[in-house]
Amino acid sequence: MNFKSKLLALLFLLAAPFVMYGQDFTYTPINPAFGGNYLNYSWMLSSANAQNTFTAQDDRNSGRNSLDRFTESLNNQLLSQLSRNLIQSEGFFGENGIQAGTYEFGDILVDVVPGLDGLVVTISDLSTGNQTQITVPYF
Repeated sequence: MNFKSKLLALLFLLAAPFVMYGQDFTYTPINPAFGGNYLNYSWMLSSANAQNTFTAQDDRNSGRNSLDRFTESLNNQLLSQLSRNLIQSEGFFGENGIQAGTYEFGDILVDVVPGLDGLVVTISDLSTGNQTQITVPYF
């Protein structure tokens, strides 16, 4: 290398810090609730709605009349009375206790059968086919 090229390289290295400069990187959030641009609101809302698979349905009043609601209320009260009798100590063993047999409450079928370990209560939902079995031990 000759003297001119060395001098030119030296001048470039000395002048570079004055000519070149950097900038700071800053983070700007996207969500407007956290300080982002307010114009992102509609994009974020439409994106969230597109991903939402939940559909709100009011099961209490959707497509049911007052007779259906009354029937359901009556069934709930009868099942509540049945469960109270099952839990009470004199429920099975008293004179007015639940006797072995089959009871039907609307779509629910309750079958009470004495078993080896205790009283077996089978609750069947006739509309769905679901079944639950409870064994109440003898004391």
